[in-house]
Amino acid sequence: MVIGCEEVWREISNYLEDDVNPRLSAALEEHFRGCQRCTAVLEGTRNVVQLYGDERMVEVPLGFSYRLQRRLEGDMPGSRRRFLGWIVAAAAAVLVAGSFEMLRSSVSSHPRLRSEHARQATSIPPNMPVVVSAQGKVFHAPGCTFIHDPATARTIPVREAIQAGYTPCVRCMKEYLHQA
Repeated sequence: MVIGCEEVWREISNYLEDDVNPRLSAALEEHFRGCQRCTAVLEGTRNVVQLYGDERMVEVPLGFSYRLQRRLEGDMPGSRRRFLGWIVAAAAAVLVAGSFEMLRSSVSSHPRLRSEHARQATSIPPNMPVVVSAQGKVFHAPGCTFIHDPATARTIPVREAIQAGYTPCVRCMKEYLHQA
């Protein structure tokens, strides 16, 4: 039996509670062996369930658990197991979304800038010649009076300067800087 990621995500809380038939359990285990993404969701969900069930995480007033349980049973028409399933599914969705966001933000198409205070250029022509120096972090328009080390200065296209992590001089390139 071959199953896809979406079906795995639907059944993950039932799998963790050992509430699936043996055939589906075997198919899920086979899928986990071949899918790193679903294995990460499984481990994350298992961690959330473990943390959620750990009484040491939050100290509550005496009798709170009993009152909460009574109120939940009164408010919920379905079973408690279904409630736990929804909590686990929601936690897994948050973990998956967070993982994708972290992955997306860590794989950036922008080069690492040489200066922490740099501002990205938005409309500098890519072939425009600019001056950079070996010890500097900024590229300048030819003739700029703020070139840091004229002895090691060289002229390269903007495209190469940006790829090397240089940022525009705020004085001579102000017309091209992003206005945020």
